[in-house]
Amino acid sequence: MSDSPESAPVQSIIPTDISQAVESASQDRNLVWFGLDIGGTLCKSVYFETETSQDKVESNGDTIDIQNLQHYLMSSETYGSSGIRDSKLMLKCVTIGKLKGNLHFMKFETHRMKGAMELASKFNNVSKIVLATGGGAYKYKEDFKQTLGVELIQYDEIHSLVFGIHFILDNVSREIFYWDNPNFSDTPEKRFLSLAPSSVYPYLVVNIGSGVSIILVRSQKDIERVGGTSVGGGTFLGLTSLLTGVTSFDEAIALAEQGDHTKVDKLVRDIYGGSYEKFGLPGTLVASSFGNMNLDEKREKAKKEDLAKACLITVTNNVGSIALLCARISKVERILFVGNYLKNNVMSMRQLAYAVEYWSGGKNKALFLEHEGYFGAVGTLLQHMN
Repeated sequence: MSDSPESAPVQSIIPTDISQAVESASQDRNLVWFGLDIGGTLCKSVYFETETSQDKVESNGDTIDIQNLQHYLMSSETYGSSGIRDSKLMLKCVTIGKLKGNLHFMKFETHRMKGAMELASKFNNVSKIVLATGGGAYKYKEDFKQTLGVELIQYDEIHSLVFGIHFILDNVSREIFYWDNPNFSDTPEKRFLSLAPSSVYPYLVVNIGSGVSIILVRSQKDIERVGGTSVGGGTFLGLTSLLTGVTSFDEAIALAEQGDHTKVDKLVRDIYGGSYEKFGLPGTLVASSFGNMNLDEKREKAKKEDLAKACLITVTNNVGSIALLCARISKVERILFVGNYLKNNVMSMRQLAYAVEYWSGGKNKALFLEHEGYFGAVGTLLQHMN
């Protein structure tokens, strides 16, 4: 999601033309439930495995074998060519609405939406609705209907995100963490904060997806989008794919981990011969992203790994600086960075942590969440089942 000139509070959206279908499906309390957050790069899915003493239930005139459905999902941690179940993130014995059960987390690459639809097809005789948020909830609405006979119930993206964060913080004690000593010359330490949702307010949520949205959360009901940028995870993957030929986000991250961005970027020391001490700018600070690539000899020496790392640093620094500016304008100290761009991406987390801490003079810390990327999908379940 890219930035817009003005920001305004957002409203939850439930299409009225299928409200009866929602009400009808909600009455069956023994069925499994899916929530999807279909972004431009990744489709995130949560599956609520409700507690039931029954092996089979009746739904829509069909007999549904719950055990077979459970076995299909739990027998593997991969689905098709891009589906992954994050088994380490599973939450046991949580309550949503009036139901108790286990919450499972899965993701697919959006351009391989067929995999997500195949997974949903395993359940299309259980329920004719799937809960969804994100841009893909609108883009793929007709595909789900025509291919599976399934209605996508659309929920507002920003509200779903915040509701999901609040729910996870309520149910997971070791969820918020930060990096101590994030400078790349030091050994970082991952430290957890124990904060109840009510004590976190107010805070900024920086949601790094294909683009970036920055949301000010004063309370669970007082939510405002205050900024954003079109330079996000999609930018990183797009530029890295263009420059190096990688075809997936995981490949791009793996390549960047091996690179040296200083062979691509122009640093303060390249301009001043060292640090710019008058204004506290260290020589290692990036003065111009890709600033060395106008020189033939520099281009010849730059490897694919270096280009990938420079892409990552460019995007991450941009997100960090805009987030910190929004925090200052909003007079907020806590900044929560979320989104699948950060999943298994310690480099970007450390870069964000260092940038926020350095430019704020230690007043702000970049905070991260274990379940990043899945909050929107969780939020659809909460809004529907509550």
